[in-house]
Amino acid sequence: MAIGRMAAVLRAEHSAGGTGMTKTFTIRQLTKEFGVTARALRFYEEEELIAPARRGQTRLYSARDRARIVLILRGRRVGFSLAELRELLDLYEGPGGSAGQMAEARRKFAERIDALERQKLDIEQSLQELRDGIQNIDTALGGASA
Repeated sequence: MAIGRMAAVLRAEHSAGGTGMTKTFTIRQLTKEFGVTARALRFYEEEELIAPARRGQTRLYSARDRARIVLILRGRRVGFSLAELRELLDLYEGPGGSAGQMAEARRKFAERIDALERQKLDIEQSLQELRDGIQNIDTALGGASA
């Protein structure tokens, strides 16, 4: 799973004590790479999901920030809230054994899968109701024109 791979990157960055920060990225590079606005990246910074360094007015994003952005964007795409993403990101920042961290991440992923499966059923039912409605309309129109 892509989110799991990104979590591994975050753990590696954290355990290396942030030494992966030699490569930096500008806000322009990241907005272009990920197709997001600078405003979105600043919002994630305000929400303390990422913490770019500053050189004057320029934000410099580390490899760790970039990995977190990837995880945020993927998490948002599958429906995690910012609060849930913060919890997932914090799992790899705080103390604790990796087995416990992984178990918590797994639990959150399973909860999200359950929610998406429920949404999928709701969508399938809605689609069937709409198809039935179209069929009823087509039948009525066919009967009226005959």
